Amino acid sequence: MAATVRRQRPRRLACWALMTVLLADLLALSDTLAVMSVDLGSESMKVAIVKPGVPMEIVLNKHMAPVLTVTLKENERFFGDSAASMAIKNPKATLRYFQHLLGKQENNPHVALYKARFPEHELGFDPQRQTVYFQISPQLQFSPEEVLSMLLNYSRSLAEDFAEQPIKDAVITVPAFFNQAERRAVLQAARMAGLKVLQLINDNTATALSYGVFRRKDINSTAQNIMFYDMGSGSTVCTIVTYQTVKTKDAGIQPQLQIRGVGFDRTLGGLEMELRLREHLARLFNEQRKGQRAKDVRENPRAMAKLLREANRLKTVLSANADHMAQIEGLMDDVDFKAKVTRAEFEELCADLFERVPGPVQQALQSAEMKLDEIEQVILVGGATRVPKVQEVLLKAVGKEELGKNINADEAAAMGAVYQAAALSKAFKVKPFVVRDAVIYPILVEFTREVEEETGVRSLKHNKRVLFSRMGPYPQRKVITFNRYSHDFNFHINYGDLGFLGPEDLRVFGSQNLTTVKLKGVGESFKKYPDYESKGIKAHFNLDESGVLSLDRVESVFETLVEDSPEEESTLTKLGNTISSLFGGGSTPDTKENGTDTVQEEEEGPAEGSKDEPGEQAELKEEAEAPAEDTSSPPPPEAKGAAAPEGEKAAEKDGGDKPEAQKPSEKREAGSEGAPPAPEEEKKQKPARKQRMVEEIGVELVVLDLPDLPEDQLARSAQKLQDLTLRDLQKQEREKAANSLEAFIFETQDKLYQPEYQEVSTEEQREDISGKLSATSTWLEDEGFGATTAMLKEKLAELRKLCHGLFFRVEERKKWPERLSALDNLLNHSSMFLKGARLIPEMDQIFTEVEMTTLEKIINETWAWKNTTVAEQAKLPATEKPVLLSKDIEAKMAALDREVQYLLNKAKFAKPRPRPRDKNGTRAEAPLNASTSDQSEKVIPPPGQTEDTKPIPEPEKETAGPEAADSEPLELGGPAAESEQKEHLEQPTGQKRTLKNDEL
Repeated sequence: MAATVRRQRPRRLACWALMTVLLADLLALSDTLAVMSVDLGSESMKVAIVKPGVPMEIVLNKHMAPVLTVTLKENERFFGDSAASMAIKNPKATLRYFQHLLGKQENNPHVALYKARFPEHELGFDPQRQTVYFQISPQLQFSPEEVLSMLLNYSRSLAEDFAEQPIKDAVITVPAFFNQAERRAVLQAARMAGLKVLQLINDNTATALSYGVFRRKDINSTAQNIMFYDMGSGSTVCTIVTYQTVKTKDAGIQPQLQIRGVGFDRTLGGLEMELRLREHLARLFNEQRKGQRAKDVRENPRAMAKLLREANRLKTVLSANADHMAQIEGLMDDVDFKAKVTRAEFEELCADLFERVPGPVQQALQSAEMKLDEIEQVILVGGATRVPKVQEVLLKAVGKEELGKNINADEAAAMGAVYQAAALSKAFKVKPFVVRDAVIYPILVEFTREVEEETGVRSLKHNKRVLFSRMGPYPQRKVITFNRYSHDFNFHINYGDLGFLGPEDLRVFGSQNLTTVKLKGVGESFKKYPDYESKGIKAHFNLDESGVLSLDRVESVFETLVEDSPEEESTLTKLGNTISSLFGGGSTPDTKENGTDTVQEEEEGPAEGSKDEPGEQAELKEEAEAPAEDTSSPPPPEAKGAAAPEGEKAAEKDGGDKPEAQKPSEKREAGSEGAPPAPEEEKKQKPARKQRMVEEIGVELVVLDLPDLPEDQLARSAQKLQDLTLRDLQKQEREKAANSLEAFIFETQDKLYQPEYQEVSTEEQREDISGKLSATSTWLEDEGFGATTAMLKEKLAELRKLCHGLFFRVEERKKWPERLSALDNLLNHSSMFLKGARLIPEMDQIFTEVEMTTLEKIINETWAWKNTTVAEQAKLPATEKPVLLSKDIEAKMAALDREVQYLLNKAKFAKPRPRPRDKNGTRAEAPLNASTSDQSEKVIPPPGQTEDTKPIPEPEKETAGPEAADSEPLELGGPAAESEQKEHLEQPTGQKRTLKNDEL
């Protein structure tokens, strides 16, 4: 028995472990029941949420869509449309289009372009990171990441108000052309805001996902190539997407979208068109005032802000009209501006911009290696595509009959992103939709090593290994092996060939060098394992779902052959195997096919033309999830180098410094590919097996493109933003208290002259309340601006206490008619119910005398209370506190209703009493309301007993007297109820019943 218990213990512990994991998941889900997506545009942002009962909905405020603008002043902040309106009053403190500065250093051409477009902003220089920041005042300065963090926090507040619950998880859209520095900047901004970013998704991918999700039924095994042309306010992106169904290992046949080609223009968008119109309007205004020796309107930031707003409106109107009149009141020096602008003039101003419209299309086709004939449809996305000239040029460039407009150009990216957020969240289950995004900028590894020439002279060879190729899929993991180093060395991570970018785009792109990796501890690892064979230095890279590259770890791997001892497996090993198999961690032959992240290993090989070890080449192979070594026979010595990559996965997953012990599950897996189990005597003779040792190598990263914010500075920025948020909340609370006090004063002063309030108050009472209200109103006007929130709430509490009696009397009089009518109805129905209950015959009675007497008593007491209280209230003057209270009426109704409901429930579940038998063994006359099935029911006697045989009667119990019956009510189905039924069943069988049970 003890042995049985020991065998079951590992499985029992595994079950407990599983329950612990499930409980932890449930606790984690309780905080993440709602997720959100933020579509960060250049001019505005769209927020969408998913929560239980609300599938994918756009969050709208009173202005429909939040504008991506923030105004920062000394004591307050404004967001959205409030900030946009402040751009005219305080243009220097109003920040917009700041995303163009994310991840860019001070010498970037986009920084100079931003200064030229918005000269009212003062940009400071950060010498530590070589970046810029907004210098609003000597005390106020914010980096672009901090400004973006404020708006992300604002978007979360909108989503939380809409969802009515806290939200932490989010998917954020970014332009597809964002490089590593720009993506890391967005992640740092989200971290300052306290958001957990599930993924940074490219906005073109989110748009394609939204299009596919709502057209799932139209996707089949035949590939469909769709082109999305997205021209927004700041940039233009053209994407070629292939839709088709694919067979997945877990979910069967599911739809898939694959990004095939991407082309973009960073500065082609609606903003540049508006700036051209603004310049045109400024020139017209200066010409109108040419003879007045007036200042140039371009030198006035407020006037230029007004012109930019008018240019935005003008661009929208000219999209539907041939001409329009631009009008601005008091543009500068109280001078009004009015000028007529035609669509032809607008198209002439932007002629060079329209010539750049086909550029992204050609880039996308080249990167996809496709022709226009293979594109089935071109779909327009983005607000700037509504310009007629853009559609005309694009239609001519793609050679189609028409352009697709069957998608919401403004909300598609937000809807696709929120669908991805729901798919990534543990709180929701959505229909699978496979997304294969593409790498825009290739990434490679560069390193230098010494090689020996034929003459014995050693020279340096520069090597390059492509990690992630252009238009390759991601997320993806790669492993590169350096197998010719036995000492510390460095290697570099840089961008690959960027020849597809023009000269200006390369300048905007920034540094092409990402990181220098310095390894420490390589030599010590070789000294630690002198008798082991080195399998190289393995660097594990990860390009995650957000497109951000990271170096997970670097390991030095060694192997040797060891003899296996014939000892049996320990209990701990069995427990580990059981838990591993229970959680799906056990290795199976098809684990490689199930893996979602393809891990590839690339070995460092000799440079081109090198003759050192000609058999060793740079090879790329996928690694299985479990070791693929067959331990049934020792490998030949010459095959050790070739077998190294196959055994890599165990070292990757464990990542520890301890030697790997061969587990029984591995033995079973090694021989599970069709080989029969070995006999018992063969199992005892175990051959030598490979033992792997993994040593962690120290890594020092030197970021070359744009240094991230240090942790201390990141914490200070987050704290600064939290303080600003707290200040805003305190300000909102104070404004709410002041508004509540002011509203109470005005409403109460108005109520004092209404008839219903004058009826229940005296002249002296009204004068006293009116005087207090006037005094508080005067105080609020004179000293209210400096009053604290506590003072305002205290004043409001005093006024409410003063007016409480007046309001109470009015409210009670309003409630009396409805409450008294309901009480009368309940009393009448209860009396009728009691009368019907007393008419039930004794043999069918289901209520006891005590129950009916109790109900009668409550009815009589309620009638008496009502009549007495109403009479007393009639004697009191209306200005006194009433004695007839609505809460007392509700209490009386609740007590009476509770008693009636108890009796109704008892009647609902009562069982009919059995009928007595006569001397001939037949039943007495059935009740009139008995069903035919009850009358024809026949009892089948047990074997050996005839139907005439009567069952053995129960011994009769002594019944108590009438006093005991009255004091202790009988319960249906109990012994007392059975004895009472026997007494009542002795009545004559021919007696007619006067009332049916169902008439109750």
